[in-house]
Amino acid sequence: MGEVRRARFGRAIKIAGLAAVVAVSASGCSVDEVLRFGWPVGVTPQAEEMRHLWTILAVASLVVGVIVWGMTLWAVAFHRKKGEGELPRQFQYSLPVEIVSVVLPTIIVAAIFSYTVVVQNDVDKHIPNPDVKIDVTAFQWNWKFDYPDNPTGRPITTLGTSETIPILVLPTDRTIQFTLDSQDVIHSFFVPEFLFKRDVFPDPEKNDTDNVFVIDRIERQGAFVGRCAELCGSYHSAMNFEVRALAPDLYGRYLQLRTQNNSVTGVPNTAGEALAALNCGELCAPEAITTYPFHTNRDERSASQRTSS
Repeated sequence: MGEVRRARFGRAIKIAGLAAVVAVSASGCSVDEVLRFGWPVGVTPQAEEMRHLWTILAVASLVVGVIVWGMTLWAVAFHRKKGEGELPRQFQYSLPVEIVSVVLPTIIVAAIFSYTVVVQNDVDKHIPNPDVKIDVTAFQWNWKFDYPDNPTGRPITTLGTSETIPILVLPTDRTIQFTLDSQDVIHSFFVPEFLFKRDVFPDPEKNDTDNVFVIDRIERQGAFVGRCAELCGSYHSAMNFEVRALAPDLYGRYLQLRTQNNSVTGVPNTAGEALAALNCGELCAPEAITTYPFHTNRDERSASQRTSS
């Protein structure tokens, strides 16, 4: 009977392994995608550090899980009660087993904790003289972005409305400092490609919160959607913005265009008008390309939905 059980157990292990191989290969995932375990592709060094931490945590959890599952199946298969009044061999007073069960988890937890602290300290670090400073103001239910200390010496502000998604234009390969504030309730500044989310509190000093964070650089040009990730009221889901990451030379030209008057309106160019004037393809589209505004007028929204259907 023992040989039969061992054979069945061996077949079960082989089938489980084959199923895992088929699941991975049939999904068409690359090795890099598998090791990300669903983690988005980041565009900053901090994002890559957090992805590495996530991968290590996921792998460590799977290894521990496999060991626990394997020991459980082994105990079930080979240490069952064999007959009336007959107990399997007992291990509750085994000193080696007790040492391993205490020391090994302690080492694993200590290693994970240490690495987590290292990554957290680097992600939360402040840089004395960042290349770019952005003031982010959240309000129900939109965003305002200010560019203090910009090279032009003139105030530059981008304000979102119910009809216009605000576009936050940033340079690649530059350190960027964000200072967050809220005009009303708690919001959350979240750009998935930065893999960093920070709550936005009203009156940060009174609430004793660190409202400043820095990213080392954005590693490639692109358009990325940003969101409020904290339930903040009726139109929380509509509180989106878009990040445009431009090469430093394009970013410099963008700032200059923001301070110049539009030939038609006679006032300084908006973010969309300045991007359109850059004429650099889809990346400089004057309107958001990764998200869209949400009509807060319920009657207009209902009419629009009936028309589209």
